[in-house]
Amino acid sequence: MKKLLFILFAVAGLLSGKAQSAPNNTPEPPYLVNPIVPPFHLLKPDSSTYLTKNDLRKNRPVLIIFFSPDCDHCKHQMKDILADFSGFKDIEIIMATYQPFEEMKSFYSYYRIADHPNIQMGRDEKFTLPPFYRMQSLPFMALYDKKGNYITHFEGNQKVETILDAFKSKDK
Repeated sequence: MKKLLFILFAVAGLLSGKAQSAPNNTPEPPYLVNPIVPPFHLLKPDSSTYLTKNDLRKNRPVLIIFFSPDCDHCKHQMKDILADFSGFKDIEIIMATYQPFEEMKSFYSYYRIADHPNIQMGRDEKFTLPPFYRMQSLPFMALYDKKGNYITHFEGNQKVETILDAFKSKDK
């Protein structure tokens, strides 16, 4: 009986050791498994239409920004991008948030997003983008080339030059 208990505890110990090592063997995040612009379904500020991947203009780089309207880092990033917007004029910018719709609309109005035809914004009602990218902090920015292939991503504030250089490095 003692031998049986010893064997059971030994097997249980081995199994728990394997279970503890599981996080090291986690699969790659979806954005690396399928490194193209992901499908998205964002409720636009007009509250009646949706923005999807099919709405993107073809043959243009894409910048997906996941933000929170009350995030100070997100506000600073948006100010920096708009202050040096000439480098972004040929990039499709998709801004997504999960925060309440009215907060998104306030952000949209305050930063005059409608003045920039290449920026589109919407609410990620189904919360699909954060787990797709396994986001840790905001703002989160995913960059794709004009063929829709993943370039890189950034979490937290970035200098405008850093973002634009990442797009340029892919063109070389």
